[in-house]
Amino acid sequence: MTPVFRTFLASAALLPMAMAASAQDLPETTLSVVGSWSSLPLYQKFERVFWEETVPAASGGKITVNMTTFNQMGVSGGDVFRMLGDGVFEVGMTVGDYTVADAPELEGLDVPLLATDADSARKMVAAAKPMVADIMRDRFNAHMLAIAPYPPQVVFCNAEIASLDDLGGKKIRGSGRMTTLFLEALGAEGITMAFSEVPGALERGVIDCAVTGAGSGYSSGWFESSTHLVNLPLGGWDPVITAVNLDAWNAMDPAVQAFLTEQVKTGFEDPAWDDAAGALARDIACLTGSGECAAGAAASMTLVELSDADKARAVEVLEQKILPDWAERAGGDWAERWNASVGAALGVSIAN
Repeated sequence: MTPVFRTFLASAALLPMAMAASAQDLPETTLSVVGSWSSLPLYQKFERVFWEETVPAASGGKITVNMTTFNQMGVSGGDVFRMLGDGVFEVGMTVGDYTVADAPELEGLDVPLLATDADSARKMVAAAKPMVADIMRDRFNAHMLAIAPYPPQVVFCNAEIASLDDLGGKKIRGSGRMTTLFLEALGAEGITMAFSEVPGALERGVIDCAVTGAGSGYSSGWFESSTHLVNLPLGGWDPVITAVNLDAWNAMDPAVQAFLTEQVKTGFEDPAWDDAAGALARDIACLTGSGECAAGAAASMTLVELSDADKARAVEVLEQKILPDWAERAGGDWAERWNASVGAALGVSIAN
């Protein structure tokens, strides 16, 4: 046996002992955690598994978690970070767009159309993280732990759609303020409506279309009250921010802070992003019947792929109207910070 191989075996034998020692060094900690929508895949496949299974197991039982979701609590997604900042619970998760009434600068995290695939969406979020961390600290008394994606936010319509022009005059529920403004710039009527109210509103004709993730729409049965699926990320990716109350974070043992920081990346954030890479194709197959649907019975929606001219028009509206409008609302140096981070990563700039 060579000296190098003996060293390798010795290191491998010590690794479980080091991990066990690390877990043993953690003080006993109990966390109250509020997840995002309980009915959607991000919670079911990643949030719940991470907090209820991975964290207790990896900590050797030193960290225990009491978990629910904001919809199970009967509160809106926009209330989560307000309650988190007040110390109602230690850890909270919600869609960034749900909170922009309190923090308009947070809209810059999820801009429509900039990211057309999971790799570019991940690059966009990574570039925005320093800004988001500052916003969470200053606006919500919170420490950002992670940002994970919903699938790209596409358009479900209970009407025949073949082009962007067909969205004009339609009543469309947006997935966030920037998305709603974008739809209005295309000639649609932007409607604000809770996620859970959408299927009934589509069925009754209260709205013609609605924006959400393809997987979210499938899981929630939107295909039962809509016929056409427009495959363009008009609503961005609806990233979900995970944060911990800042006072609780500062009071935690440094070993717990280090443990959560590492575990949330490797056990939650990275797997959620890795899964997102193939999510849209899987979800479209389930919604249209165009391929195998592992999630259940396939629906039969009509898939609408917009022309290159339509896509170019949409990006032009984004750059000339939507981004400058956001920069004015956000104020301060946010446009400059966005240009130097997200804009630089994706080759887009907000004009002065």
